[in-house]
Amino acid sequence: MTISVGERLPEATFMTMTADGPNKLSTADVFAGKTVALFAVPGAFTPTCSAKHLPGFIEKSAEIKAKGVDTIACLSVNDVFVMDAWAKSQNAGDEVVMLADGNGEFAKAVGLEMDGTGFGMGVRAQRFSILVKDGEVAELNVEAPGEFKVSSADHILGQLDGVSA
Repeated sequence: MTISVGERLPEATFMTMTADGPNKLSTADVFAGKTVALFAVPGAFTPTCSAKHLPGFIEKSAEIKAKGVDTIACLSVNDVFVMDAWAKSQNAGDEVVMLADGNGEFAKAVGLEMDGTGFGMGVRAQRFSILVKDGEVAELNVEAPGEFKVSSADHILGQLDGVSA
C-alpha cells in the first residue's frame, strides 16, 4: 500500500558517501525535526534523471531552501558508489543529499517501488517526490509511468508556497 499524506515515514536505512567512505543514515537521521524535499528517481545516470530531475533540484536548491526546506534529498535504488559518482558528475555538491536505497527497502516500505526487470533494471523506485515535515508526509507527488511533472523541483516550489515550513 502506498504511503499517504499525514502518515509517518517507515524506519529505513540509507547509505550516503562521506569523506571517510560509505555511511549509514536512518530515517530519523534524515527527517527528524527537519523539513525535507525528498525526490526519487528510477536510476542514477538514466536519461530523464540526469538531464532534468536531479539538475532541476540542484539549480533550484537555494529557492527551495529559502522557503523553509532544511534538506533536499535524492533517493535511488542504486548503491552508494553509483550515487556518489552521479552526484560528482552532476556537480551536486552539498545542495542535494544523495540517499542510496541499494536494496529498495525504503521504496518498497512506502509502496512506491516499480518493476524495471523488463528493462534489465530490477526493482526500482518510482519517480516521485515527498515533502516531509519531521518525518511525516506533508505532500506526496507520484508520477504516472513515463511522466516527469509532479516530482520536479518547480512543482515542489509551488507546493511550498501553500505549505508552511
